[in-house]
Amino acid sequence: MLTSTLTFDISQFFPFLNYHLLSLILKKAGLDPLVVQFFSSYLINKSIQYVWNCFFSHLVDINVGVGQGWALSPILLALYLAPFLYILEKRLKNLNLQISLLSFIDDGLLITQSKLFKFSNACLFCSYNVALNLLTKFGLQIEHSKTEVFYFSKS
Repeated sequence: MLTSTLTFDISQFFPFLNYHLLSLILKKAGLDPLVVQFFSSYLINKSIQYVWNCFFSHLVDINVGVGQGWALSPILLALYLAPFLYILEKRLKNLNLQISLLSFIDDGLLITQSKLFKFSNACLFCSYNVALNLLTKFGLQIEHSKTEVFYFSKS
């Protein structure tokens, strides 16, 4: 039995999260409207200003991204990715692809097992393309240069 894995990295995950999509996800998840309003006010219509010694830049609007290291970042990222993972799992199942999926915030791992190398590669290739297309719809991109495939066998 051959176990094949494909690892991928979501490029610039923290800066590219779409606040408006996140608000829709929170509403769809059935969270209390006050919670949705809190997150929306926490994220939407924010601005940033840089300070260097005595120099102050002008205010710049930021309407995408979650600061890496913010206290709420892990929670917001998990909520943002939950529908992606759910939809991806459904699509792979509908395509009858025998794939397991693990997610580590902005890293993903696709796993398949087969007796044939050719079948494993086809399964991983198709799954990767489904994930890529879906991530694009979520406003995210895969950093292809970090994608790797590994094969494990008893022999």
